[in-house]
Amino acid sequence: MIHCDNLVKIYKLADLEVVALQGLDLHIESGELLAIIGNSGSGKSTLLNMLGGLDRPSAGNLIVDGKDMLKFTERDLVKYKRESVGFVWQNNARNLIPYLTAMENVELPILLQGRRKRERALELLEAVGLSHRTRNRLSELSGGEQQRVAIAIALANRPKLLLADEPTGSVDSAMAEQILDLFRELNRSMGLTVIIVTHDPEVARKVDRVVAIRDGKTSSEFIRRKSYADELAELEQGITSDEEETHIEYAVLDKAGRLQIPSGYLESIGLKNKNKIQVSLEDGKIILVAPEE
Repeated sequence: MIHCDNLVKIYKLADLEVVALQGLDLHIESGELLAIIGNSGSGKSTLLNMLGGLDRPSAGNLIVDGKDMLKFTERDLVKYKRESVGFVWQNNARNLIPYLTAMENVELPILLQGRRKRERALELLEAVGLSHRTRNRLSELSGGEQQRVAIAIALANRPKLLLADEPTGSVDSAMAEQILDLFRELNRSMGLTVIIVTHDPEVARKVDRVVAIRDGKTSSEFIRRKSYADELAELEQGITSDEEETHIEYAVLDKAGRLQIPSGYLESIGLKNKNKIQVSLEDGKIILVAPEE
């Protein structure tokens, strides 16, 4: 579904250049439910904006659903945003029009496509569990309910790709759990490719793959040891497992064989503020050792 190869994004502010992405590689399968995590400034939101057609890469390759986004004209971008991708923001003010009801908010993007809006809007509100709130204005809905309306709006154009930027950032932990369960259900029932950008590592427990971005590059991936469905089945049988063992972490190598080593690891072997390291191969393992003084 998505192929990012050596993706670069540079922002120019007056005489200053800020490199948000510096050679990022990422491949996402169709129908995958994936989380992207990283600290502020790591480049995760920049990546999401480019996948959503809201920003253009400076260099590299970006293919989404077989389309080369670096070759898109402005007309192509408008068509892509209207027909292929749905977006859910953390800030509900970017998702919703406050003086409209839940139904009217969902009907609006359907109306722009000239489709039968009422029937489709009801179907979407039912899919997100809000069929009983269709006539309520936003001031009458909780934060979690407003976010569910936002998800229904994002699905109005029948997208293949659903992007969510910190979708649980403005709700409590119980509602965050429900919203993540909703994403998984939509992923399963509609075959949607869902990408959730977050700084919350707890989101990892709800998805099968987590990509960690550090300094504008893919630094590591967390792959689920067993499927989420299997874990739920075990919980129903009273079998519990260590939360820390749900995923296994893998460092990501780029095409030149380079990887990012967490700074804490380097500091633990005395490599703070140093740029050289000894590399050796011993018994099938690659060993990294601080250089001799």
